[in-house]
Amino acid sequence: MIIEDLAKLTTESININTTNIDRVSTINMITLINEEDKKVALAIEKVKEEIAKAVDIIAERLMEGGRLIYVGAGTSGRLGILDASECPPTYGVDENLVMGIIAGGKSAMFKAIEGAEDNSELGKEDLIKIKLNEKDVICGIAASGRTPYVIGAMRYGREIGATVLSLNMNKNSEMNRYAEVSISVEVGPETIMGSTRMKSGTAQKMVLNMLSTGAMIKMGKVYGNLMIDVQPSNEKLKIRAKRIVKLATGASDEVIERILEVTKYNVKVTILTMKSGLPIEEAEKLLQKHRGYIAKALEEINIK
Repeated sequence: MIIEDLAKLTTESININTTNIDRVSTINMITLINEEDKKVALAIEKVKEEIAKAVDIIAERLMEGGRLIYVGAGTSGRLGILDASECPPTYGVDENLVMGIIAGGKSAMFKAIEGAEDNSELGKEDLIKIKLNEKDVICGIAASGRTPYVIGAMRYGREIGATVLSLNMNKNSEMNRYAEVSISVEVGPETIMGSTRMKSGTAQKMVLNMLSTGAMIKMGKVYGNLMIDVQPSNEKLKIRAKRIVKLATGASDEVIERILEVTKYNVKVTILTMKSGLPIEEAEKLLQKHRGYIAKALEEINIK
């Protein structure tokens, strides 16, 4: 890409509000950054419909046995891995249900791998390694919307029939040509020209939160706004599990602890058992019938 083409990207434009950021006081410097950051949530508000469409698609594919695979380079790739890695402890899903792939491999999480993002074939090869199939959803992530590694992965996804999504910060990006749903968050020029780990990175993190959280909610991983599939793998999480059950049922600590022990700290089964009065085995069957959705299970037996 020549200099003139790069200059056309919003993410590579000069921010006229911060041209003197190197000459102001520290508090004014921080104020300038803060003022720019305020624009991120407002920019995301403009693409809520696209995000909602993506969430519905992701949830449907995951319930059909597919996976959500984030693909990115640099900051974008790291944010995808971060979001994916938080799903198992938060929602009790298999570690391969939501995956993050970064140009240059695992070592690129900590150190830039020069040239990796410029190779479109590497994007394809990395998806072949994880045996991408038509049930999966690929979400390509790139602030510029033009990263060859990501585009190569998206193009391969389309070839084999996987669902392809795009998350970028430039509306007319090349990535959008390969996406079934394009989420283009126009955050405007960065506070420091081209430093897309700033507003662009913040926007990506917020949207990824929405995509994974929204999909998990639709898969019955949340009751009210409680994380009912949390995995109590340590003492802190066991305490959290007890608190979640208490908030959902209002039962005494003694009763909660007793039933959690019987259900092996299955928060979801514990809540349904306590609220419905059903034996644990019947509560488990009812949950299976409703794909783990407590609210729907309770609705069937006329309990709010």
